[in-house]
Amino acid sequence: MDAVDPNVTRFVEIVFPEQANHYGTLFGGTALNLMSKAAAIAAARRAGANVVMASSDKVDFHLPVPVGQLVELTARVERIGRTSMTVKVDVISETMRTHERKLAMRGRFEMVAVDDNGHPTPIRKIDETEAPLPV
Repeated sequence: MDAVDPNVTRFVEIVFPEQANHYGTLFGGTALNLMSKAAAIAAARRAGANVVMASSDKVDFHLPVPVGQLVELTARVERIGRTSMTVKVDVISETMRTHERKLAMRGRFEMVAVDDNGHPTPIRKIDETEAPLPV
């Protein structure tokens, strides 16, 4: 079984027409939805707990993503506090036919680990000797 970096989450989507605006490109709200989902998954995996978003910080839209393009989202936990963490999300646009890849969007999200009652809870520590998450 391969190991997974507990600080990184990746997934790929294809942009369908129902996700597009009137210009035929990925709607900004849909992009933000995908980015926040990636941030939440990365944070929850790292925290070993449920998480909520406390804020998003400067989401930059570098280029439009047309219908039919792939978007690869990479969410990386950059900072870990006692109950919160910062997750950077990059969105790479890829043309399937040519495999050309370009940075389309980037943003940072502050996520807070919460207990079953929705109160902040400490983020679990990961020991350097601890086994990575299994795939």
